[in-house]
Formats: sequence, structure tokens, C-alpha cells
Amino acid sequence: IGKLIMYRTPSGPGVRVDDGFEEGMDIPIYYDPMIAKLVVHGKDRKDAIEKMLRAINDYKIIGVETTLDFCTYVLKHEAFVSGKFDTGFIKNYFTPECLVNNTDEFDEAIALASSYIFDTKKTQSHAVESGTVKKSKWRQNR
Repeated sequence: IGKLIMYRTPSGPGVRVDDGFEEGMDIPIYYDPMIAKLVVHGKDRKDAIEKMLRAINDYKIIGVETTLDFCTYVLKHEAFVSGKFDTGFIKNYFTPECLVNNTDEFDEAIALASSYIFDTKKTQSHAVESGTVKKSKWRQNR
């Protein structure tokens, strides 16, 4: 629930994203919490897991909470990797402490948000002002 301030999806061979939202859209409280479905195909289980981890890492989402950290946890867990798990996976292997924020991921999110804000401000600085278009300083100094 919230606004998709930044929404960049993964792509590439064997990677598909089924979604119905775009960057800038609001996700209302009445919507299914799954805003997208990520599907990958690999030559075997190991290849598919590696491809899924890369695809999850390629997502860039700001503005709404996601389950991407949980999905990464599951994909890296020995029981899942080996295929020796059942419907009790969460009960048997997961606690919220498993997803303690990683400082690197937090720093990356801050950097992405800063970059987005900078790009937005830069675009807005070329706005029409008092009926005339502002010239860039680069053009003025040529």
C-alpha cells in the first residue's frame, strides 16, 4: 500500500515479470498485496535459483514494502536449495529476525532515492519561467 516512487523490474533471458503497475502509480489498500509475479526458467534447479536471485537483486522498488528479502532468504536456505522442504518451511526455518536489515541494502535504497530526487529536480530546473525557457548554464558558457 503506497505509491510506487521507483519501480524497475528485472529482465533478461529466462526472466518474466507479470504485473499491472507502473512507476508513479498508487497501490490502494484494496489491492492484492502481490503487485507482480516474477518467473524464471533455468536449465536445472540450481540455474533457476541463481537466475531468480539475480532477478530479485535487479528489482528497484521504492515507496512500498516488498517480500523480496523474504524470497531471497528462502532461495538461499539449504532446505530450499536441496529441495528437502515441505509446507512447514516457514514454521520450521523462518523468524522475522532472519530479515534484519542489511546496511548495504539500506545504503543502496538511500542512494537510489537520492538519485531519483536529483534527476527529478534536474528535469524540473528546465521548466518555463515567466514565459521564457531557462537556458542551461552549460549552453550559456559555451
